[in-house]
Amino acid sequence: MKSKKRKVDKEGKRLLLMALPFVILVIAFSYVPLFGWSYAFTNYRAGMPRESIEFVGLKQFIAIWNNRRELFRVLRNTFALSLIGLVFSPLPMAFAIMLNEIKSQKIRKFVQTFTTLPNFISWIVVFTLAFAMFSSDGMVNNVLRHFGSSSIVNPIGDSKHAWMFQWGLATWKTLGWNAIIYMASIAGIDQELYDAAHVDGANRWQSILHVTIPGLYPTFFVLLLLQISNILSNGFDQYFIFYNPLTADKIEVLDYYVYKIGVLTNNYPQSIALGMFKTVVSVTLLFGANALSKKVRGNSII
Repeated sequence: MKSKKRKVDKEGKRLLLMALPFVILVIAFSYVPLFGWSYAFTNYRAGMPRESIEFVGLKQFIAIWNNRRELFRVLRNTFALSLIGLVFSPLPMAFAIMLNEIKSQKIRKFVQTFTTLPNFISWIVVFTLAFAMFSSDGMVNNVLRHFGSSSIVNPIGDSKHAWMFQWGLATWKTLGWNAIIYMASIAGIDQELYDAAHVDGANRWQSILHVTIPGLYPTFFVLLLLQISNILSNGFDQYFIFYNPLTADKIEVLDYYVYKIGVLTNNYPQSIALGMFKTVVSVTLLFGANALSKKVRGNSII
């Protein structure tokens, strides 16, 4: 009994040592920077000596509120793009189910590889491809002219459809990658459930409806809760690359706005204050969604 307990303790210590470098990285990059929040209450500028930094209290937060019209516009874009993503959040799950139903293993691997590769393509390359396709002299407009059309398709500079275009690009880039988690969850569903369904006379669609989808619910809701908590985090790369005067009013999201305030206007305290606001809202949304999930489903992730 004692030898067994000693073996378990030894295994636990080994696993702890394996996890320790990653715990240190999380602390270094996620918790240590929180000390920088103190600059949100100062007049700090890059290169300013510490003794010249003046404590200004809530001045930066008041300045953000005084410029709330700009902030509300940015939040409108941020929430709109995030909500579009939430509405279509079942897409990776549906794609994984369809991929799993392909009987040929070679075709399945080819489709999975082909749809996963865009995730590793830089947004700069994506912009280059989009520009080559949709610019005034791009492939799409040249094909339309060839067939006698005089209209020009340019979603890169179309503010009316900017949200859906950006969502479409992000979906194309991440759909296959996001489906991998669901593919792993499908592999973990007990095969006997499918056998029992077949014995009961269920066809392929009924097996998907009554076995596969219920088996994916836990994974879906965990990812949905994480997506809700990151509703203010649309990412920076995509909107930085596609930012232009024609669509600036629609694709300037909070991450880009923080960059603009902090780097382009050299107002680091105000950008830190915006980052604090984003963190507080994200944590609040996470715990709120977690509490709602626990009340509705009886399960939570925290």
